[in-house]
Amino acid sequence: MIPIPIALEGRRCWLLARLIGNGLCQSAITLAYATLVEQTFRNLIQSQPTGLTRSLLLGGVGLLVTILLRSRLLVWERTDIERMGQSFARDIRIALYDRLSTLSPRGMQIRSRGGVMLRFVGDITALRQWVSLGLSRLAVTLAMILGVIAALAIMNWVLALNISLVLAVGLFQALHMGQQFRSKAKESRRRMSRLAANINEKIACMAVVQVFGQSKRERRRVVRQSYALEAIRVERAQLAGQLRGSTESTAALCIVALLIAGAVEIFLGRATPSTIVAAMSVVGFLTSPLRDLSRVQEYWHDSRVALQKLQEFLNNPAVIQDLPGAQPLAQGSGQLSFESVGIDGILGGISAIAEPGQVVAIIGPNGAGKSTLLSLAARLLEPDTGRIRLDGQDLADHQLDSLRQRIAMVGPDLPLLRGSLRRNLLYRSPKAPEAEIQRVWSQCEIGRLLDELPEGENTRIAEQGQGLSAGQRQRVAMARALLGNPQVLLLDEADANLDRRAARDLDRIVERYAGTVLMISHRLERLVTADMIWYLEEGQLKEQGSLAQLLAAGGPASAFLQGGVDSAVLDTLETLELEQRSAKP
Repeated sequence: MIPIPIALEGRRCWLLARLIGNGLCQSAITLAYATLVEQTFRNLIQSQPTGLTRSLLLGGVGLLVTILLRSRLLVWERTDIERMGQSFARDIRIALYDRLSTLSPRGMQIRSRGGVMLRFVGDITALRQWVSLGLSRLAVTLAMILGVIAALAIMNWVLALNISLVLAVGLFQALHMGQQFRSKAKESRRRMSRLAANINEKIACMAVVQVFGQSKRERRRVVRQSYALEAIRVERAQLAGQLRGSTESTAALCIVALLIAGAVEIFLGRATPSTIVAAMSVVGFLTSPLRDLSRVQEYWHDSRVALQKLQEFLNNPAVIQDLPGAQPLAQGSGQLSFESVGIDGILGGISAIAEPGQVVAIIGPNGAGKSTLLSLAARLLEPDTGRIRLDGQDLADHQLDSLRQRIAMVGPDLPLLRGSLRRNLLYRSPKAPEAEIQRVWSQCEIGRLLDELPEGENTRIAEQGQGLSAGQRQRVAMARALLGNPQVLLLDEADANLDRRAARDLDRIVERYAGTVLMISHRLERLVTADMIWYLEEGQLKEQGSLAQLLAAGGPASAFLQGGVDSAVLDTLETLELEQRSAKP
């Protein structure tokens, strides 16, 4: 389990202390400002005409200095606030990615991309806003309020008491009103998640919507979700408006209370008009901080909902992780063995060995567990029972990074990435030596592909490799996998959707590859080139052997093969296989 980062730790604690100090400094400047206002006002009333200019000059310069100092403090405050929020957002984003990188593909498939993106964007934004605009502003504002009350107490304790009572009542009312925010925040996030998931799906599958003529129906769905989101956001805005009105009223009541109490104090001879003017200038500085406080509860409740969702995501058990003290895999010849490997409800006790340099074809009906077996070999999944060994070394006991250098994979669930063609070609090993790059490019005939593209290796491709033909995408995917000279190559229906020419290109690449190959294929012509065929059914390894052996045995593998093609084609394939066997030294 990856713990969620703490808002106040490390450098952020220091930044919060600086913000509190900043608030106290602003209070001190406010006190100095009030003192200068009081003295200037008194001098203007009491000074002789000859001293009026001097009083105005000194007072004006002093007030200007305090205003400039406070402006500088506000700049530092805003900078530190943003540093705190962005630092927290960065740490959470990295923690989320760390968890995301450990989830198995099967675990990712049960989550909508829109929901995952909402965690990286919406939930992190909610937490950043709480730290930057909520927690930080709260600390600064409270420091300022305490400083202002202290300044008022120095001038006149009755004024300070009245302002404190008004602020306390306003704070209590705001807390009471803010309790409704939590449910609104939860519902708002839920509706946003649904809309994001829907939009993300339509972006990826718009061709499906268009081909089947469902654009209007899907539009109505988006409209319904948008109206629902709009309604809950408006309700949240109403609550926010009420809080804003409450804080504005509190600020106005402070002025009223100050005027009434000031009038009484002047009448009783315990204060002068200049003191009241100075006190009003001090309270005026509270208007903006109090306005900021109106959204603190909104940020707080939004952050609590976001934090709950992020913690749920981070608490997902990591399916793929290194054991403590895991060592790198030692180099070997590429023997891959499965020893009673099982996953509850999917695979049951499979035992088989792919010898070094063998081409093993894995066949069977849909749902037999073929892709799951390859995922186990690549350690994208962990078996519930049994062991998988590479050259006698248990994969679970060794570092994932070293395994990923020894085993490569090509399949429909491993698409090309957005960016340049060269970035995709070198993705597995960006710093590969030029000789290694040229070897792989020659093996996969990348030069022919580059000649077909006007911009060559600088050609830009979109997500999923859009912009290239199926054959071109497959050649790039094969080159990406083979760079770095892996000992084992896993092909999960790598020949799917390929025309005859592209399929022949794939055959040539596999033929030139010197390592061990495990490939899933529904094309019978692929079986001719295989040294061994594993037939899976209902999660069990029912049979294994060459094509001729399986056909001669007349078992479930033979029945499976004969169910998809007539006997004449099978006879031709068997003859071709026997000719290939006899041609091998």
